[in-house]
Amino acid sequence: MLELGQGFAYVGRQVPIKIGKKERFIDLLFYHLDLRCYVVIELKAGEFEAEHTGKLGLYISAINHQRKKETDTPTIGLLICKTKDSIEVEYSLESSNQPIGISEYQLSKVLPDNYKSALPSIEEIEAQLKNDN
Repeated sequence: MLELGQGFAYVGRQVPIKIGKKERFIDLLFYHLDLRCYVVIELKAGEFEAEHTGKLGLYISAINHQRKKETDTPTIGLLICKTKDSIEVEYSLESSNQPIGISEYQLSKVLPDNYKSALPSIEEIEAQLKNDN
């Protein structure tokens, strides 16, 4: 999570968003101060599946319609999964018009104290990843 870089403001985790008649939950939501846009992050404990792109695209569109202000730039999506097949990712993203990035994760037990209160713990992220699959 620390590799995201500077400029990210943590909005929340399991952020509820109403889409049609259903309430959905975005794993992590950030706002990038320099880019002036929301960043939707979906976490997957397993390997990349093409349908993950569709779900993330749904969340991106929902944030653009419900939270994005006129002065904001379009929302960006980031899917973080345990493993990915680069060809499957390429084909999946080719069919999407949303700004989406897909990355593999590596868990680390090192987290500076000043981040511990602002971000979910490694254990909480691992539990969320297990619940998503």
